Amino acid sequence: MYQTLSVDVDGDGVATLTLSRPEALNAFDLTMARELLAFFTTDAHDDAIRAIVVTGAGRAFCAGMDLSTEGNVFGLDESLQPTPEELRAHLTEEPYDEGVRDTGGKVTLAIHALPKPVIAAINGPAVGIGATMTLAMDLRLASEKARIGFVFGRLGIVPEACSTWFLPRIVGIAQALEWVYSADILTAEQALAGRLVRSVHPAEELLGTAQELARSFVVDRSPVALGLAKQMLYRNSAAADPLEAHLSDSLAMFWTSLADGKEGVAAFLDKRTPRFTGKASQLPRVF
Repeated sequence: MYQTLSVDVDGDGVATLTLSRPEALNAFDLTMARELLAFFTTDAHDDAIRAIVVTGAGRAFCAGMDLSTEGNVFGLDESLQPTPEELRAHLTEEPYDEGVRDTGGKVTLAIHALPKPVIAAINGPAVGIGATMTLAMDLRLASEKARIGFVFGRLGIVPEACSTWFLPRIVGIAQALEWVYSADILTAEQALAGRLVRSVHPAEELLGTAQELARSFVVDRSPVALGLAKQMLYRNSAAADPLEAHLSDSLAMFWTSLADGKEGVAAFLDKRTPRFTGKASQLPRVF
């Protein structure tokens, strides 16, 4: 049971995850952070879920961090003086895990690690963490009403949620720098021109289009092949040499050829729908 999220899974295994604080424009607070982390580290790994579409309730996707919280709005321990060395050495230990680590980054790392397609259906304003959380998702579709902003400079803080890793890879370093420097609010068309979003849709068509796209990724597809492909594309695109891709390609081809690959080839030759039995929760280790 969630306080700030709702989840609906259809018969094809496409889960619709809705950020559900409409009275606050789905602003991101520490409860939502904990619930998103729980969903993407636990519930989303259920093999009944094949792909995930993330959207917002009401007229917003996510208006950013809830700045009305008393004390440190990011939930950080102001009594600490952490160094880079200390944080790296004690990342998952207290007081560093709760008192220093960026809450949005925990969420985006969990999204990135999920071996399943994740699609953002940006239905309205997506600002700050509302924008950066979508960068860890594989594709972003936007409503004509979407407004997206990397507005950290206006608040005297920096881009978070691992966005300095994701954003330049999606739109290029020059575009990423311009958007972060300016801290402007982008229209859906500007986001499309900058290649941040895949496509722009009428508001009433956005969610259905995103769900249908997710369905096209997973119906009659091997969860194992899909999960491995996601890992390989993200990891190998940042590798220093193509040999690194060859090593993981070789192991992934070896293991899939013994399992779902056999069924896929047989189905192709028999001109029938494949019956894949592999599970995303049981991927072979290729890295």
